[in-house]
Amino acid sequence: MSEAALGERMNANTVAVVSGTPGGTYFRMASDMAFVLDDGDDLRILPILGKGAGQNAYDIRFLKGVDLGFVRTDTLDQLREDKRLTNVDRHITYIARLFNDELHVIAPREVTDIRQLAGKKVSFDVKGSGTDYTGRSMFKGLGLDIEAVNIDQSAAFDLLKRGELAAVVSVAAKPVAVVAGFDPGERFHVLPVPFVDALADKYFPATLTAKDYPKLVPEGATVNTLAVGTVLGAYNWPAKSERYKRIARFIDVFFSKFDEFLKPPRHAKWREVNLAAGLANWKRFPAAQEWLDAHSGGGPATTASNRGDFQRFLNDRKPASDLDRDRLFEEFLKWRGARP
Repeated sequence: MSEAALGERMNANTVAVVSGTPGGTYFRMASDMAFVLDDGDDLRILPILGKGAGQNAYDIRFLKGVDLGFVRTDTLDQLREDKRLTNVDRHITYIARLFNDELHVIAPREVTDIRQLAGKKVSFDVKGSGTDYTGRSMFKGLGLDIEAVNIDQSAAFDLLKRGELAAVVSVAAKPVAVVAGFDPGERFHVLPVPFVDALADKYFPATLTAKDYPKLVPEGATVNTLAVGTVLGAYNWPAKSERYKRIARFIDVFFSKFDEFLKPPRHAKWREVNLAAGLANWKRFPAAQEWLDAHSGGGPATTASNRGDFQRFLNDRKPASDLDRDRLFEEFLKWRGARP
């Protein structure tokens, strides 16, 4: 093979995935993809450090070298609010709905109700991060008017300790390394966040425990909070283009090898993924839908046996309304794991 041919082959088979900041869950998950899916010259996954879900949506839409990215179920709403953009729904598609990202609000212990933060200075990570958009959106849904600032998480925690911030917000998949690594002493804790009807169209209830954050949550306690879904997004390339073919190749390997993501030492959040889960108001990348159709839904979480388990789980819960089944998926996994 000539040098020119080698270069062409490497470029044709490399998929760049924009993730998140160093130490964050998105970068860890993208790294898992590289470890599991890299296959010599046939497929290479190239994780790219990013700012998070907020900026990732723009990177997928506009950056020439980005194939895939971690975004969120509220990302299209974010893009629709940008008057510079048109036909958002046509340009951004999804490969799969992945795991959940939880809202973390770290505040002094004397703050016991999130409403006490009204009018105070609260950090929402760097501008363009997923926390920046989703965290602000969650606070807006709670009817809470605060002084929002954008400070990177490490610096924000330092300012929190010095009393220059009332709280630090992180919207990320638990356990978040920077939150777990924060030493609160006896001064700080994770603040409970209520679920209100105004949030029901985009977000859903979640919990944090001492197992997630032993330094911030008392043993045996459960802290209520909110969550948002994470999505593996892709640009909607024309079906016969080289970029489309590259992503289709990734999908085939990613879906086929998904069982490998459920084994240690891969991130525990992979166990929340249901590859066949639909996403309201989003278009799935055609090659992904074709793969699922050809494999009857595919993925370990969507076999006939597990679908039956999930239905029994719903029957046990007897939901009063037609709830979003994906919102119950994390609880279902815990329920299933407790059964013999």
